[in-house]
Amino acid sequence: MTITDLEGSYTIIGKNQDSEALPYKGVLHLTVTNNHRIEAHWVIGKTQEQSGTGFFKNDILVINFKYAGDDDKLYKGVAVYTCISSDLLDGFWSEKHGDPNYLGSERAFRILN
Repeated sequence: MTITDLEGSYTIIGKNQDSEALPYKGVLHLTVTNNHRIEAHWVIGKTQEQSGTGFFKNDILVINFKYAGDDDKLYKGVAVYTCISSDLLDGFWSEKHGDPNYLGSERAFRILN
């Protein structure tokens, strides 16, 4: 698999980084830059937007992300995905100020036109 195989839009389902592991759904858009990096844009639920940049090697995608919380603070973290195929990504993530006892999880399924 190459980095360009990942470009596109994905439906996501995940669980938050806390003891309740609250579920969420959304959409993830991946774009490849001119310097062979990934730009990511998430829409969680209908309103929370997150963005990030990352890289791809050996079927592993790593994205450093950030977003503004409801409290207007900037939150940052890292998401790591195993690219099972270009249509299915299986990942986990952690935020800097998240509960260090837990990891969030996320699966991404390519949206086929």
